[in-house]
Amino acid sequence: MQVAIAGASGFLGSALVTELQKASIDVRRLKRGGRVSGSDVFWNPERGELDPKSLEGIDAIVNLAGEPIAQRWTAARKASIRDSRIKSTILLSRTINQLERPPRFFLSGSASGIYGDRGDEELDEGSSPGVGFLAETAIAWEAAGSQASSSSTRVIFLRTGVVLNPRGGALGKMLLPYRFGLGGRVGSGKQWMSWIGLEDWVRAVMFLLRSAVVDGPVNLVAPSPIPNADFSKTLARVLGRPSLAIVPAFAVELLFGEMGRETLLGSQRIHPQRLLDAGFEFGHPTLEQALRAELS
Repeated sequence: MQVAIAGASGFLGSALVTELQKASIDVRRLKRGGRVSGSDVFWNPERGELDPKSLEGIDAIVNLAGEPIAQRWTAARKASIRDSRIKSTILLSRTINQLERPPRFFLSGSASGIYGDRGDEELDEGSSPGVGFLAETAIAWEAAGSQASSSSTRVIFLRTGVVLNPRGGALGKMLLPYRFGLGGRVGSGKQWMSWIGLEDWVRAVMFLLRSAVVDGPVNLVAPSPIPNADFSKTLARVLGRPSLAIVPAFAVELLFGEMGRETLLGSQRIHPQRLLDAGFEFGHPTLEQALRAELS
């Protein structure tokens, strides 16, 4: 099996590459610049550059390319976040449509942010999209990926939640204050967090690459979303530290603006219905299990 990956050097991409190589799967990294050698493939989404011949005969393409979300959003940064996802996906979709032997799978990045801030509402893949910058970006992102769908290529949208691992993502940023006993809830703490351990995220993607039935949107979250206050208490307990601090909502607004409102104060209670229906079994379905596994 040959799998091409865009965003292979990122937090998620590097973990996926490692697991694919352990399974003796041939990985071809899409690289924007620098030294491109061996099985690597040069591309430039900003300029629309990608030689279709370089992907001829590939079994699957996984697109995880995109600028980081966790930065204060200015108009320019929002444009960069949106364009980095949509331009890369449009280029890959267009290239797939030009191939004589298109891939069987196109796993196109997306995000749980597509549901917007939904309070206590229980959400699955059949729920309607929400509103806000992240929702609008994810809607356009998935629309770009849907252009590759055909009788030959099954398109799967990876609606990824908060991925937990100490080497990056949200957990990587939380650990230092929590280890000093300075962790605690954000805002009211009532907002739901839909999370997944990195190990289970990688296992889920590997599962989807072998699936004969799944297509369309798939929520890559654990089956046990949790309110922020309970998340904070659980993380503190696993680390053996108190959870007494409170980050007021106004401080989040002041420090992070719109990004903080959508990512830290927004509420999403999401269920991985399609993964479970397809028979996927989570290795660490509860938060405490996942944290202990990821931090061990």
